Amino acid sequence: MTKRRGKISEKRPLENQRRLRISFAERLSLANRRAYEEANRRGGRRDLKSVQAVLDAADLDEEMDGLSWVRRVTRWLVALLLLPFCWVTMWTLLSRLSHATTEQDFWKAPEFWYFSTGALVMVGWFWSGLFQSFFLYLYVLGHELTHAVFVVIFRGKVTDIHVSTQGGYITTNKTNLLIALSPYFVPFWAVVCAILYAVLGFFVMLAPAWDLAFYGVMGMAWTFHMVWTVWMLPRDQPDLQEHGTLLSLVVIYLANLLVLVVLLCLAEDSPWSNTRDFGMEWLRHAATWGDALWRAVLEAIWEFRVAGKF
Repeated sequence: MTKRRGKISEKRPLENQRRLRISFAERLSLANRRAYEEANRRGGRRDLKSVQAVLDAADLDEEMDGLSWVRRVTRWLVALLLLPFCWVTMWTLLSRLSHATTEQDFWKAPEFWYFSTGALVMVGWFWSGLFQSFFLYLYVLGHELTHAVFVVIFRGKVTDIHVSTQGGYITTNKTNLLIALSPYFVPFWAVVCAILYAVLGFFVMLAPAWDLAFYGVMGMAWTFHMVWTVWMLPRDQPDLQEHGTLLSLVVIYLANLLVLVVLLCLAEDSPWSNTRDFGMEWLRHAATWGDALWRAVLEAIWEFRVAGKF
């Protein structure tokens, strides 16, 4: 049985067919349908033995209807168990950023301003609507390549990949939670920029000005990943539904937090030392919040017991 995945999914009908120009969101929806049709045609071949990397919406609905309640409850429980890790990680990250801002004047560093400038430029560029087709193609390309890279990491095989402004998909013989959600927490183009800069710096002695330019490019690349991810998540993505929407959203949020943690630690003078400090602070906050939660549970149990006596 072959499973089909389409790239970008948005089930929103056109409300006004008489308009001469359609919105960008509607254009993406039409592109999705074309990608689904193409995936369905390719998936219908008898000699195709691999599975598609993103489930088709129709196949997904059929699969979800037959999903056992035990599996659904398990996914909900796993998502709820991950929420405390999300909270402690976010609290620790904000605490570290606050400390770096108030005591280390992190916000005065040129690297911070170049990164922030790149981020603001990308946000303005995104909302301006300039070069929408170009951005769409880059997003689809990065999304599908991220799927493909994670398939290879998990020792799977990619037999086909399709990328265009009309949508995209990959064909593979393996899929799992990380393969399905990887494009939502891996800033593909930021990773590409970092690798290229590291290779260039290995062969050429670069001036300090190049480092500042690199921070600006990284700000643009990371923000490109974030704005498109935030924009796409509410639009009924099959990637999220494949393993449960709640669990997928929690994993994406936690993974993006961990990416920010890695960036923060790497931006310091001693990455390993800062990573160790972050880990120790995370454990302290986990113990503090864990103790507070335990006391709240005991107090609630006591209140119920007292109320039961009356």
